[in-house]
Amino acid sequence: MTWIDFITGVAFGIIAAGLYFATLALTIRFARDVRRPGALLLGGGALRIALLLLAGWSAAQIGAASAAGFAAAFLAVRTLAIALARMPDRAAA
Repeated sequence: MTWIDFITGVAFGIIAAGLYFATLALTIRFARDVRRPGALLLGGGALRIALLLLAGWSAAQIGAASAAGFAAAFLAVRTLAIALARMPDRAAA
């Protein structure tokens, strides 16, 4: 395992997961204001999943270490996003 490949995968994972969860949050905010939120959520979900698979596939093309780094970074960003989403809103308190 080369550490450069692993770090490259981590970088890909952080960027991909950050974009994934940021666009998820935006899609949910926009879905509250549209007449047919199901179409927006379905289309946004399909696009996010496709781009995440493309990023993961690209990382895996570098090597197994890069794919492992991508997965680890995605899980770390996911854990952080869930923790931030569960924090109480200070404006409401």
